[in-house]
Amino acid sequence: MSEIARRLQALGLQLPPSIKPPPGVVLPFSFVRIIGSRAHVSGHSAQNADGTVAGPLGKLGRDLTVEQGYHAARLTALSILGSLQRALGDLDRVQAWGRVFGMVNSAAGFHSQPAVINGFSDLILALYGPERGAHARSAVGMAELPFNIAVEIEAEVELAV
Repeated sequence: MSEIARRLQALGLQLPPSIKPPPGVVLPFSFVRIIGSRAHVSGHSAQNADGTVAGPLGKLGRDLTVEQGYHAARLTALSILGSLQRALGDLDRVQAWGRVFGMVNSAAGFHSQPAVINGFSDLILALYGPERGAHARSAVGMAELPFNIAVEIEAEVELAV
């Protein structure tokens, strides 16, 4: 069992299966695109255990609390890790987290996007440690996100060759 798989297990966490979009939705792109020693990860949302889009749905600062957004960002990290696992075969191949772009479905006047996206960053740092898990990051508010999801996150990681 890989180091990251052991850490996930120790935290009682499981990776979700491939994303199942809502009925009638076609997603004509790769969730992970490997180019050389980098993996570009498309925007992901929180997932349920069956791969469907997970709630809570809605806008932070109107429908949802910062804590609910934090939880959605943590589930989004698991979604991204699941896609990386399927693409790479082993999450230990991630040598470094380079860049994370966190988008938060924000009501007017909501300014706590960084606290929401910390749900993602905290889990990545817990799994990969302060060196491999360190990443540059943006946490921005969006007027709308697909399917009314609370959080969407994309990333770029450096791979061990």
